[in-house]
Amino acid sequence: MAESFTTNVPARLDRLPWSRFHWLVVAALGITWILDGLEVTLVGSLSPAISEGLGLTTTQIGLSGSAYILGAVLGALVFGRLTDTFGRRRLFTITVAVYLLATIATGFAWDFWSFLLFRFLTGAGIGGEYGAVNSAIQELIPARRRGYTDLAINGSFWLGAALGAMGSLIVLDPALVDQEWGWRLAFIIGGLLALIVIYIRRYIPESPRWLMTHGHPEQALAVVETIEAAVERDTGRPLGPTDELPTLRLRPMRTSWLDIARSLIVRHPKRTVLGLVLMATQAFCYNAIFFTYALILTKFYEVPAASIGWFILPFAAGNFLGPLLLGHFFDSVGRKPMIALTYGVAGALLCITGWMFAQGMLTATTQTAAWTVIFFFASAGASAAYLTVGESFPLETRAVTISLFYAFGTLLGGVGGPALFGALIDSGARDQIMWGYMLGGGLMLSAAVVELFLGVAAERKPLEEVSPPLSIIDDAP
Repeated sequence: MAESFTTNVPARLDRLPWSRFHWLVVAALGITWILDGLEVTLVGSLSPAISEGLGLTTTQIGLSGSAYILGAVLGALVFGRLTDTFGRRRLFTITVAVYLLATIATGFAWDFWSFLLFRFLTGAGIGGEYGAVNSAIQELIPARRRGYTDLAINGSFWLGAALGAMGSLIVLDPALVDQEWGWRLAFIIGGLLALIVIYIRRYIPESPRWLMTHGHPEQALAVVETIEAAVERDTGRPLGPTDELPTLRLRPMRTSWLDIARSLIVRHPKRTVLGLVLMATQAFCYNAIFFTYALILTKFYEVPAASIGWFILPFAAGNFLGPLLLGHFFDSVGRKPMIALTYGVAGALLCITGWMFAQGMLTATTQTAAWTVIFFFASAGASAAYLTVGESFPLETRAVTISLFYAFGTLLGGVGGPALFGALIDSGARDQIMWGYMLGGGLMLSAAVVELFLGVAAERKPLEEVSPPLSIIDDAP
């Protein structure tokens, strides 16, 4: 490992014009969220069919959702630390392989406990992806477009949700698929799609930022030069000299859990509180509602299980369009005002919708329309939560930090959500379910207030300026 060195790798990455290389990063790494959306939607859309096929109660369906989230939490913690130690590229291949095997196995589940186990393992693979993929994306995308790109990629979860909804319409149609195998086939095909992901990711290099902070400045420079050459070929324009670009002087270090704790508690305590609040509140809101979406429609609005997909499509569209249409404001207007706005609007509307549901004022169509509008804003805010916890902490601990916030936020807000709402729906009482909605909306409103006080103005700034690396010596001359 190098003693100390000066590098301009971050500045060279941030000056790059948008090119085919960046589209490759978006496609190869962003597909993680499409797979996650596909997974969550399959369980949501197919839950009545799964319940009938395996003889599960509504509470057990909710518990399987919690098992998926718990697996994602543990997977994030284990794989996140390994990602910071062994590199982004190696781990985002391993984690998608775990997802592939576990998802296919879910299609062959034979009872509640096997289904629970395979959902847990599938979650572990997806959870491991969060740290590896989010850190790689943020480190490879230019600073001026980091916010919009990260939000749009996180929002692609809902493309997967749309695919899952449309797929459910096919596999739940008895005229097309034997109903004994319909939901099983959906999981098997979903797992096989991961083979395409593994193939595409062969063309994504290791993060030069990870290489430089781990004592490999020559390899980092070589990767950047390869990227620059590809960008020049793609754009047909030379990038110009690099002599005047800002530099950093680093002395690579091995980070321990103590270093990670100091970074979170001593160096950035306010950012730690902010990250926990943003992640926990959006996790509760999303997981509680989406994992039980189909159950609300079938039990209270008598929507046939085979038609659930039609109601999830507009909901998925709203969630996808939120980050896509609002994302550029997070780079122009700023992180703090936009995160507070999106969390606040979503929270207020969720409380209002919960009251209207309890009063019996909604139909299946108007309920879906309300959720679509609410999560147009909530999706942009939730995507920005991942952006915030990634860019607010040092490079050396980025992946494990993302994973820790995801894990703790999800444990606080996500694991209990599906089980709680499953139990509330089992009660059959609209007023009981209303209080669940009120709780979710209140948490989102509280997060908006915290963002106003503790938010970080990271828009258009290099990652190293937002949070200097632990290994930095000082600004190089």
